[in-house]
Amino acid sequence: MRRVEMLSVDTVQSPSRLPGWTVAHVLTHLARNADAHARRLSGALSSKDVPKYQSGAHQRRSEIEKGVTRSTGAIIADLQSSMEHLEEIFTASTAAGWPNGHFLGGGHYGVAGCPAHRLREVKMHHVDLGLGYSPLEWPEEYVNWDLPLLLKTVTERFDTSNSRRLFMAWLAGRGSLDSGTTLSPW
Repeated sequence: MRRVEMLSVDTVQSPSRLPGWTVAHVLTHLARNADAHARRLSGALSSKDVPKYQSGAHQRRSEIEKGVTRSTGAIIADLQSSMEHLEEIFTASTAAGWPNGHFLGGGHYGVAGCPAHRLREVKMHHVDLGLGYSPLEWPEEYVNWDLPLLLKTVTERFDTSNSRRLFMAWLAGRGSLDSGTTLSPW
């Protein structure tokens, strides 16, 4: 949050490293993502299996687009408030012993996985902000957890079968990775 608190209007409205998104988009997404995890965890505390976004991807996109039109101060205050609320829910969940951790809320991981998935969002999007934080600063514990998970998604994210072959050869030490090889975002 320290990097974000002092951002200028120009910086918040500047392009991020994500195509088509400004820094304001990334910050707003991080706030809404915190709210989404809090929603799932609050539901689990009440024995309700709720999704991150009631209206799915449409709600997510709509909330982000509405959020980016606010002032820089409002965007930053919103992110701070959302993060504080999520921390309160994490504390309550810990105190309750993480009940109903198996609830999926229509997603692909149980609600007990929310803290780890939130960590992924924060670490990845910290880089995406384009404010000087790089993947080389990711903590070893985070890399040890997330790298194997991301590697499991590789084959489904290539755009061609040749890309899969070239990547496989590179992983096996049988060549360099072709600069044209790309993966769709996770």
